[in-house]
This record gives sequence, C-alpha cells and structure tokens, in this order.
Amino acid sequence: MTCPQPLVRLAPITSGLLLRNPKVLLGGAHQPTLLRYLEGWPKRWSRPRTLLIQFAREGESLERFATDSFDLAVVQAPSAEQLPELVRQLTRVARQGLITRRPHGVRS
Repeated sequence: MTCPQPLVRLAPITSGLLLRNPKVLLGGAHQPTLLRYLEGWPKRWSRPRTLLIQFAREGESLERFATDSFDLAVVQAPSAEQLPELVRQLTRVARQGLITRRPHGVRS
C-alpha cells in the first residue's frame, strides 16, 4: 500500500506547548507581593491565559517538584547559607526564575 500524500509536519513539535496555560511557582511568606511580579508576564501573548499558580512556603525545599515543572518561579531571597541550594533547585524545576528581595516591613 502506498501513501500518495505523506503527512509532513512543518511546525516544530514543541509549538503546541505554547497554547497551554503556564504553571507558576510562588515561594515565600508574603504571597500578595509575589503575585505583583507576575503582572504583564510575558508580554508576547496574543490572547488571555490562565496562570496555574502553586505556592511554596518560605524555606520549603523544592525537591518534591519534578524537573521543569514550572514555566516561571518567583521566590523571596533566602539567607546567604540557603542561596546555593535554592538556585540549584530553581534551575531544576523552573524554565525561568526570579529571586526577589524581601518586601519592606515583612518579617519571617
């Protein structure tokens, strides 16, 4: 049996991934402040999207999340001792990451 018109895919396989709703991880004690960092992200979307947001407590390990679980992670800056471990975990679980300073007036 021959196929007179073979199926050819001209778009990259990953092109369908752009249509899904992005997953976001927010880590820290003051989550309303972390939500403000998401305003306008990203600016290239052609239509409205729903963000799938998951929260992590400040200082909580990100080990429970699978590799590349999130499109963006926004976390509050940890102590100097915890920073290397947090950066290692962030680069594993998120495609993009942002480490913020602690908001003024908020104590952990």
